[in-house]
Amino acid sequence: MGDGLNGAMIDLADVHLSLGTGAARVHILRGAGLRVEAGAAIGLVGPSGSGKSSLLSVIAGLERPDSGAVHIAGQDITAMNEDALALFRGGHIGIVFQSFHLIANMTALENVAVPLEFAGIADPFARAEAMLSRVGLADRAGHYPVQLSGGEQQRVALARALAPRPRLLLADEPTGNLDSRTGEKITRLLFELQSELAATLLLVTHDSALTAQCGQVFEMEDGRVRARASAGA
Repeated sequence: MGDGLNGAMIDLADVHLSLGTGAARVHILRGAGLRVEAGAAIGLVGPSGSGKSSLLSVIAGLERPDSGAVHIAGQDITAMNEDALALFRGGHIGIVFQSFHLIANMTALENVAVPLEFAGIADPFARAEAMLSRVGLADRAGHYPVQLSGGEQQRVALARALAPRPRLLLADEPTGNLDSRTGEKITRLLFELQSELAATLLLVTHDSALTAQCGQVFEMEDGRVRARASAGA
């Protein structure tokens, strides 16, 4: 499926996750399971509070589940220590959030290049420049986030997520803070780049225009995942 993997890019089984402590502890994932083949574009929908973002956090290794199996690219990430997990995430997983999460005192170029530098990737600034050019921001590379529009900030965030050429791209409501026209541009770019990199895409969204482009859509309800009818490519 594009990257030579035998099996799934994402393979979750009976995942439970609780957050908070004491009386405030909430059981968010309740036996969630999900299998996504390498190279697929998958949508994940469901009501607010159903656990979509938490599931993405578990897949990215940002939250450790209470129990259950989490295999990404054939690796059991629950068995990794924090250092190994950070290294794995840096090399395999790109994440795009709704609220951009750019570093305010870094230029667009630095926001893309510095994570590459930390990951030990050769020529991080050259690669960052190339990716900013690919998302149409070559002339904005020296600008700080406050000098960029929302759509431009999200394109920087996309460039940052995809510059390491990850095998897995996780996107959490990537058009949620954008107007519909800008959102359409980001959507087009997201799927173009996913295709170019032969990456696997898991997309959390309420936007039917996004899910319509996914090969399959899963729905979360009460901390579990169930397949929905194919969305059509």
